[in-house]
Amino acid sequence: MSVEVRLRHAQGDFLLDVEFQFGAGVTALFGPSGAGKSTIINAIAGLIRPDEGRIRLDGIPLFDSTQGTWLSAHQRRIGVVFQDARLLPHLSVRNNLLFGWRRAREKVGAGEIDHVIALLGLDTMLERKPRTLSGGERSRVALGRALLMNPRLLLFDEPLAALDAARKAEIFPYLERLHDETNIPMLYVSHLVDEVARLADRVVLIRAGRVRAEGSVFDITSRLDLLTGADRLVPSTVLDATIIGHDGSGLTELSFSGQRLIVPKIPRAIGAHVRVRIDAQDVMLALVEPRHVSANNVLAATVAELRADGPGAEADIQLAIGEAKMIARVTKRSVQRLALAPGMRVFAVIKSVTVGGRDPH
Repeated sequence: MSVEVRLRHAQGDFLLDVEFQFGAGVTALFGPSGAGKSTIINAIAGLIRPDEGRIRLDGIPLFDSTQGTWLSAHQRRIGVVFQDARLLPHLSVRNNLLFGWRRAREKVGAGEIDHVIALLGLDTMLERKPRTLSGGERSRVALGRALLMNPRLLLFDEPLAALDAARKAEIFPYLERLHDETNIPMLYVSHLVDEVARLADRVVLIRAGRVRAEGSVFDITSRLDLLTGADRLVPSTVLDATIIGHDGSGLTELSFSGQRLIVPKIPRAIGAHVRVRIDAQDVMLALVEPRHVSANNVLAATVAELRADGPGAEADIQLAIGEAKMIARVTKRSVQRLALAPGMRVFAVIKSVTVGGRDPH
């Protein structure tokens, strides 16, 4: 399943002019507030009619201004999950779920209804009303309602933005399970680094109504040109890693690109794949290998690229570690003091690693 988007749409002084494609998995539509992300979601969903362009789902036009094609929202078989859940307050959880099922043009069977309820852990709350649910529970019901519309595509418009950290932690595993167990393309709008790093396979970076960059989450987060100026993307690194061991002191050993990382214990089997995120501020650099430091991770690296031309006191360093790329953020004074330059051999001292639970493959 593939989705092609080409849109040109004016709203007052703001002009949206974008073109991109995406397929199975999670594609993050990432950028600052006001960049045009929600307008794109609303156009794909059929909630607004763009001035010009085309939207095709698996080659079938949903909108094409040159041909006069326009399918209404209910004809598109697209599920949308908004940040405010938009549940019907007078209906139980069960009937909110069935509301999506009844509106589906091609209904799933009773077995699929039970599967969605189990997938999202909703079986204990089916008779409750939305007002009795937590924010995370309401989000899960909204997601279930969208799934029971039998969608060909799922759109998420910042679904976690209204949740606190505890409720986000509650909903993340369900989003990850959805990613792992379905082949439905998902376009996920966010302006938060943590969400993109944990959920996305690809990233489309939007700024001021234009596509600034697109690619895999691993490639996009390692580009220095996207860390400065107006983008201020992701001062961190996202890596694939494999669990290769656990020790008796509550630590897990990971392997990536021929290197090893020590992280707090991950309760998964040896051989499992995980995604790790390393904040750029948590990477220190040394010219000689430090042997008497508390950090568990000291990796040999090569300076691949350096940017110290911004107005602030910080500089961003792209490191090559095997085939992987890692970002370190240090001060410009440190760059001068260490005489850092592309091609230099250095050691990356990693103070902290955030580990995502799902298999990135």
